[in-house]
Amino acid sequence: MCNFNKQDDDTKMMFHLFMKKASESVGGANFLLGLQEKMKESRPNPFLAKGCKINSEKLTIEWNKSLFKDKYDVLEAIILEHKSKEEPDFNILNNDNAKKRKKILNMVKTLAPIEFLVTTNDKEDGAGFNFKVFEKIEDDYAKLNPIFVAMFFCSTEFTKKALKYSL
Repeated sequence: MCNFNKQDDDTKMMFHLFMKKASESVGGANFLLGLQEKMKESRPNPFLAKGCKINSEKLTIEWNKSLFKDKYDVLEAIILEHKSKEEPDFNILNNDNAKKRKKILNMVKTLAPIEFLVTTNDKEDGAGFNFKVFEKIEDDYAKLNPIFVAMFFCSTEFTKKALKYSL
């Protein structure tokens, strides 16, 4: 998930296209990377930031709901379990342990309405972009949005590789 070199070509291209479009909408790759570096400074994770907002020199990322540590811990466990895997379409609800599955399902219900908005501090730099935590949610299927994972859990090196990627 966070190892760009292990992704298949379609996934690499998807990341490249989104990150390129996202960086263009906020004034350039350096602005986007600067925001991601600022997000990495938040401990234990920027997703738990008070005020649901992080500012870098040129950009701001905001979201519409605060998250409690218990839900974050469930999410982090899922991310860590799948971080080095190459399967881009893994179903986070696919868990044999009923107790864990229930915790994951509750976390999905909590995080589903959250939307992230990245805006520029100077409107001349671009309109910004938005994304959600999940790419797809159905009855027994929930897929994390790879852009969410890249912004909050992967390194800036991942984003740099995505921006430079070409077939």
